[in-house]
Amino acid sequence: MKQHTVTDSPYGLLTLVAEDGVLCGLYMTDQRHRPAEETFGARDDTLFAEAEEQLRAYFSGELKEFTLELRLNGTAFQRTVWDQLRRIPYGETRTYGELAGALGNPSASRAVGLANGRNPIGIIVPCHRVVGADGGLTGYGGGLARKQRLLDFESGTALF
Repeated sequence: MKQHTVTDSPYGLLTLVAEDGVLCGLYMTDQRHRPAEETFGARDDTLFAEAEEQLRAYFSGELKEFTLELRLNGTAFQRTVWDQLRRIPYGETRTYGELAGALGNPSASRAVGLANGRNPIGIIVPCHRVVGADGGLTGYGGGLARKQRLLDFESGTALF
């Protein structure tokens, strides 16, 4: 059974979704690949206290690594990529090619990019930390401006 809540953030409203009490989605307004609202289940503003607290701590600069239980629904390859995303340290970036190499398939950077773009738990699974081969910004489901703000925040060059 799914439930959801909506919480405010420096990005505007975030929709948190849980399946059987485990976080399985974090979606920004106007996010690419955002599921339809009717798939989020009933609203429950009490279920997400820990996730909301960790997000508040992250946005205030007090939290560098999330410790929430997650349910990452996707293909085996997508879940492997998302696991690699969680290994990118706060304030650092990796290229799609570096992630593909870490997965043992250096020629899979395009597939890594597609999996990255389907990440269902933005911010917490830090897909914003992946950049192009030249270090430049490439696609981000929440928009490149949001991606830049997150990277600037984590590098200490900007505050929310």
